[in-house]
Amino acid sequence: MNSLKTPLGRLRVIGFWEGVSFLLLLGIAMPLKYLAGWPDAVRVVGMAHGVLFILYVAAAIQAAIEYEWTWRRTGLVLVASLLPAGPFIVDAKILRAAADEQR
Repeated sequence: MNSLKTPLGRLRVIGFWEGVSFLLLLGIAMPLKYLAGWPDAVRVVGMAHGVLFILYVAAAIQAAIEYEWTWRRTGLVLVASLLPAGPFIVDAKILRAAADEQR
């Protein structure tokens, strides 16, 4: 996996999984908790999402420092982690462009 060798590549991979975990948490685990009475779904998926969220923030900060991003770009990437589909949008609009800049 060459994508894990650079800070930007790691951010993109972690962002993908963070976004997936957030959607799973909101779309599957929470309905299972509140509609089916199965709180373990939120515990498991919530823990995975929490770890991925922390990794995403750390990877974003590392990429911002490594590539000398502006405060605006860094802020947009960090705010994206708070929105359900945010990491996917940021990957498509910002991180792909940043990857092209690095080539």
